Parts: sequence; structure tokens; C-alpha cells
Amino acid sequence: MKALRMSGVTIAISTLDLPLVHPFKIARGEERVAHSVLLRAFWHGIEGLGEASPSSRYGETVAGVIEHFATQPPLISDPYRLESILGAHMPAAARCALDIALHDLIGKHLEKPLYALLGLDPEATPATSFTIGIADPQTTLLKVAQIAHHPILKVKLGAGTDEEQIETIALIRERYRGAIRIDANEAWTPQGAQRMLTALEPYEIEFCEQPIPAGNHAALRTLRERVRIPIIADEDARVPSDLASLYGCVDGINIKLVKCGGIRPALAMIHTARALGMRVMLGCMVESAIATTAAAHLSPLVDYADLDGPFLTSADPFTGVTYDRGKLVLPNGPGLGIVEATVVA
Repeated sequence: MKALRMSGVTIAISTLDLPLVHPFKIARGEERVAHSVLLRAFWHGIEGLGEASPSSRYGETVAGVIEHFATQPPLISDPYRLESILGAHMPAAARCALDIALHDLIGKHLEKPLYALLGLDPEATPATSFTIGIADPQTTLLKVAQIAHHPILKVKLGAGTDEEQIETIALIRERYRGAIRIDANEAWTPQGAQRMLTALEPYEIEFCEQPIPAGNHAALRTLRERVRIPIIADEDARVPSDLASLYGCVDGINIKLVKCGGIRPALAMIHTARALGMRVMLGCMVESAIATTAAAHLSPLVDYADLDGPFLTSADPFTGVTYDRGKLVLPNGPGLGIVEATVVA
């Protein structure tokens, strides 16, 4: 861990490697260990925790975040001056880690949970989905059996033939009566997406995330008009300024803190989406409880949640948000309410 001295605030940056319960495969690739940046911010004897799990999809890496802070450490005399600290010049993943840590720091300084600082009701959280990565039918059904009590599944698609993908959903639906969401991670063509979503209508799919590659809004609009399954933009909805051009093209958006740059831009996205009449979902990367809990504190503002990071990892040193039959339960401690495991020598 490398400590960086700043005016008033000290931060320390390290890597956080998180082994996964199962290999996690989506249309773009597979991982067995998730890699995050852990940021600790210190001020007046208080420690704030932040995290970012950068995605190569957006041209960001763990090494890039660490290099940013090593070469461009921000000068912070007052952590409350968030607007001036978290400038747009900062890469999204780096800004996310610092944003989360400063909100945690401020909450601890004021001795209030983050949800209370935002004026939110901790009882108004939604249930989260549990994500099942791409796998062969036997492995997929084993995963479904292990979490059959969970009220919502999100199933990754986008690999294999159309018939194989449809068969995956059919097999799951034979055994599972809860809500099913699907996510193609940009893997389908517009024509292929129409075929797939039309064929999947009998299986009571709640919605589909990002069926086609980002950037083709006209095709999204046409797809939305021709299929009954609602469309949620993910890769197409990275930052608040992306949303106006998506109006009429999708039914909703998926917001991720590391994608947009932290809590503050996520709030801006929520309010912008509401003004445009869009549904709102909060998602996560494969990450620790730090980033997932930060997003969970915003969840009373949204319709859907896909905040299952702590379900997917096998050795998370942090605990925060918990789950009651899928419903997000926010910690009551100050700031994020994260508890770090004590390492015994």
C-alpha cells in the first residue's frame, strides 16, 4: 500500500484481489478473480473507505487508477468541498474510489449513515437480482439450484447459438418461478436481438439489459418498438450526459458507480432519468462490499437493483450491505457502515 500525503487529507492506495465462488463469464470474457482498487482516506483521525473495480470495456484498469493518483494527487484541505475535489478531469474509476471514500469520511465525521445524509428511508430498498454467468446447462442449473430461494435472477446471455441461449432460459424457467432478467452485454445484432427477445417472450422476462452494441440509438428505438420485453441501457448509459439521447430508445438505465464516477454523478443520473420518464436500476461490477454498499445506500431512489457483488466473491474482507430474502438491508453505522475483518497474525 502506498500512502500519498495531501494537504489536510492523506490517501493510501492498494489493490484488492477477490477470488470468486464460481468463474464469472459474460459475452466479453471470463474471470476467476476480481481486481479492485482500495482507497483509504484519512482526516482528523477518521478513515474513509473507497473502491473502484475498473472495466477494460471503458478503457480503465487497476494500474491506471493507481498511476493517476501517484502522478496527480488531489490537494484536499476540506473533504466537504466535493464539487471542487471531484472534477470531470479525473478518470471515472479514480473519481469513483475517491468519491466513495470521501462520502464515507464525511458520514463518519458527522456520525450519520450515508442514507441519512441523503435524506433516504433505509426501509425503502428494493430486492436485488442474483447474477448467473454464462456456463454449460449442467453448471447453470446447479447454480440455479443453489440460489433457488432468491426472488430475482439475472442471466447472462450472448454466447452460443440462438437455440442454445433460448434453451438456457427454458431450462431455468422449468425450475424457477421468480423474476428473470437477462443481459446480453452488447452481444447481439439488432436483427438477432429482435429474434431472441421475441422468442423469449413466453418465459416471462422482466427486462433485457443492453441487447446490442452501444452507440446505435436508432436501432435501440426500433427494437423497443418491435418487442414486448422492456430494454434497459447499460453500456449506452455511462454518464448523465448520455441520457437525453436515449429518450424514447429504452425503458430505463443501469447506473454503476465505477462507470459514472461515484455517488455524486449517480445521483445526477437518477434525477435525470426520472425527468425523462425512465426506470432506474443500480448495478455493480464484481467487487467488494465497499462499492456495493455505497450503491445500496442510493437504492431507495431506484426501481431495480443488481447489487450482488458480495454474493459472487468468496473471500471479501469487508462486510456492509446484507440481504433479507433478496431485499437490500443497509448497515446503520456511520458513513457506509462498512466493517473490516480483523487480520489475526
